[in-house]
Amino acid sequence: MNIGELVPILGILTGIIVPIAVFLWLYHENKNKYAAVIEISKNLDDPSKAEELIKIFEDRKKGPLDYRRSGVITLFVGIGIYIVGYISFGRLFEAGGALVAFIGAGQIIAGYLYPNTGKELTDAVEEYEKK
Repeated sequence: MNIGELVPILGILTGIIVPIAVFLWLYHENKNKYAAVIEISKNLDDPSKAEELIKIFEDRKKGPLDYRRSGVITLFVGIGIYIVGYISFGRLFEAGGALVAFIGAGQIIAGYLYPNTGKELTDAVEEYEKK
């Protein structure tokens, strides 16, 4: 068996091994976090302190999404894909890059149409009440 015959097999195995490895890694990482919280909470007298520990380990983002920030990132990724397509890969990459760039522009517009921070909402309500 030569190397040319192994490449497709290795490609298929990589597509299977990588997701399984990521799943196992995340599982063991979270398992150790919660085991540490349980060990610490056994020594605590106040249940509210245990709740604070659990809040520390939560990975969820509490704040609202900032569509403007993600839109700028998406816009420039699209521009980059377009330029790579223009320079070397061809029309398909140009079209894909333009699509991604327009999605980013739409996210930026959505960020301005739908304010998401408390200050922006307060300012929008005050501006509406002035009318």
